[in-house]
Amino acid sequence: MPVSRKLTLSTGLTYHVLEWDGGGDHTVLLIHGYLDNAWGWQPVVDAGLGRRAHVVAPDLRGHGDSDWIGAGGYYHFLDYLADVHDVVAELGRARLSLVGHSMGGRVAAYYAGAFPERVHRLALLEGLGPPAENEPAAERVAPWLAACRRARAQLPRTYASLDDAAARMVERDPRLSPVLARLLADKSTVRQPDGRLRFKHDPLQVAPPPVGFTVELATGFWQRVRCPTLLVDGAESPQRMSAAEIERRVGAFARARRVVLPRAAHMVQRHQPEAVAALLDDFLELS
Repeated sequence: MPVSRKLTLSTGLTYHVLEWDGGGDHTVLLIHGYLDNAWGWQPVVDAGLGRRAHVVAPDLRGHGDSDWIGAGGYYHFLDYLADVHDVVAELGRARLSLVGHSMGGRVAAYYAGAFPERVHRLALLEGLGPPAENEPAAERVAPWLAACRRARAQLPRTYASLDDAAARMVERDPRLSPVLARLLADKSTVRQPDGRLRFKHDPLQVAPPPVGFTVELATGFWQRVRCPTLLVDGAESPQRMSAAEIERRVGAFARARRVVLPRAAHMVQRHQPEAVAALLDDFLELS
């Protein structure tokens, strides 16, 4: 089992981090996706990832047991990079590799583009971004502010039992096994004073951002990545793009290889943890 610890960051937030220390000078930083948390990597670690490496998985701000941003704030995307930079400074050893899933893949890739000299290997699981969100920012502001107001005003959805919370996870991810769903629900919920459970993420996370994903912005980071890059996608992922669009995004990386895993959707690390662990162990030179 990992060591659970708290880090006080220069950004002013306290981060919860899981740490599996197999020794050596190679840190593998695992960055989870939207509404997930560090425990979501447990199946991949259990499947053998990094037995002889230093593996670190943080809860991003507003997720898991890390701090929420508090009154007056919002989760602007590049803020995650400031937090990751502090986690790397605090825990990163001589060699650093990044693995990110979905939203965490975007964070990992942007970090590798911002600090290309620091990153040894980069692996992105379903991490090439969603289809481009082309609405002008001016048209997104009013819906964003309305969604933020609703998120702050509404009480979070609660669940009578852990089984109910696990069932909600399976509803959102039908490929998730009931056993794993219960484990993740246990790590992802907190008991309220009335005895009911709610998921730990900040409700403000569900408000869509005022500036959407653009390939142009992402490409500016991707083109600066120097290290070998592994792109892992699920064959049954709902985030499908045309072959031409995939080729355009993959082509932005100087040294990229793409693998498509069968019998996996968007949550590839849940659906095929053994295959993901084997791919990463080989690619990150952990074997």
